[in-house]
Amino acid sequence: MSKNSIFQLASYNIKRTMELDPAAKTKFEVLFIYPHIKALYHYRIAHHFWTRGHHLLARWISNRARHKTGIEIHPGAQIGKGLVIDHGMGVVIGETTIIGDDCQLYHGVTLGGRGSTDVKRHPTLEDGVYVGSGAKILGNITLGAHSKVGANAVVLEDVPAHATAVGLPARNIIKEGR
Repeated sequence: MSKNSIFQLASYNIKRTMELDPAAKTKFEVLFIYPHIKALYHYRIAHHFWTRGHHLLARWISNRARHKTGIEIHPGAQIGKGLVIDHGMGVVIGETTIIGDDCQLYHGVTLGGRGSTDVKRHPTLEDGVYVGSGAKILGNITLGAHSKVGANAVVLEDVPAHATAVGLPARNIIKEGR
């Protein structure tokens, strides 16, 4: 997880978006048009207040960002640098979710909980994880570094590093030699 300023994080996110999205033509366009940039900016502000005990204000900021962008990020989530949420609409990131650096999510992804206790109940995504459109990652599970989840998969168990999870429920496909 990064301790950079909100502006350094935004700059890095814009750079990553330009690298990953061939439709992104200019940094200006990414900064002012791409909803995940706005959602992450508001998330960082809300997270600041959340970690200082100002939960109502944090949830209000988070709720406003959801209405503006269609991306719901709980202010209690922990998100590293370089998260790209392509298209974004319908993405939900739960309260105890942990997302490492340089991850990529597509529209309709849910990083959701299983259970209603006050313990870690949402997934952890290690660095470099890719999650396809409509995938549901549920519970206190870990997606290993540089793993991938196929579109519309439902993942209920850990995914090892460099593996790909597909299906309903998802099953792991592990390549030999990795």
